[in-house]
Amino acid sequence: MPLSHQTLLVLTNVPDAEVAGRLARALLEARLAACVNILPTVRSLYHWQGALEEANEVTLQIKTIPAHYAALEAAIKAVHPYVVPEIIAIPIVDGLPAYLDWIVQETNKDRNV
Repeated sequence: MPLSHQTLLVLTNVPDAEVAGRLARALLEARLAACVNILPTVRSLYHWQGALEEANEVTLQIKTIPAHYAALEAAIKAVHPYVVPEIIAIPIVDGLPAYLDWIVQETNKDRNV
């Protein structure tokens, strides 16, 4: 199977940099992710409970493998302060083979789950 079929980009938004850092470290320490990018604040507009809402959030880009998705989702939900957190997994369909291999290798090392 090509490495691109063995990797995922998972996105989630959190309310601030403190939550983002805590979540990123937890995912990396558990080897559920090879890398987490914490992006600058984004402005999110969305419908929630019948109202149009607006919030500043911090986006995390999480690189992982499909075998760890369920545990990664559970770990995000355990730390995430939102009732319904955004958790979206996007299959990586192509990329630098050495980088994709690195994702697979890093998420398969001794996991501290």
